[in-house]
Amino acid sequence: MCLSERALLPFFYQTVRLTIMNAPYITLARWLFCLPIVVFGISHIIRADMMAGMIPSYMPGPGNIYSYLIGIFLIAAGVAIALRRKDKLAGILLAALLLVFVLAIHIPSFMGATDDMSKALSMTNILKDIALAGGALTFSGLAK
Repeated sequence: MCLSERALLPFFYQTVRLTIMNAPYITLARWLFCLPIVVFGISHIIRADMMAGMIPSYMPGPGNIYSYLIGIFLIAAGVAIALRRKDKLAGILLAALLLVFVLAIHIPSFMGATDDMSKALSMTNILKDIALAGGALTFSGLAK
């Protein structure tokens, strides 16, 4: 690769990235990704007492407080990614939170499941959160 090609590479990368970011299907994908995130956030707030039962027992304080905080964070992350405001940070933090859910809630739930239906539900939640974390990192990577 000659010097002039190396000089143009960052420009080419930026042009391709902006073209992809502004493609109509990326905008649709962004909204389709964010809608369930915001709905999950609302659900964590509305059903805080039910969600409190999923909080690991080693966490200090009442579980519904964590449910409220997670709900607020999910709504904020979904809105930030959808509106492309601090979406890089929101995507990274959302992916981290989802992977913590996998490690702290869903895998222990899978390991402790005694029937096939509970194992299937836990595995579904593991795979869902891993996929959503991948989506969050994708939109984070597309951010400015």
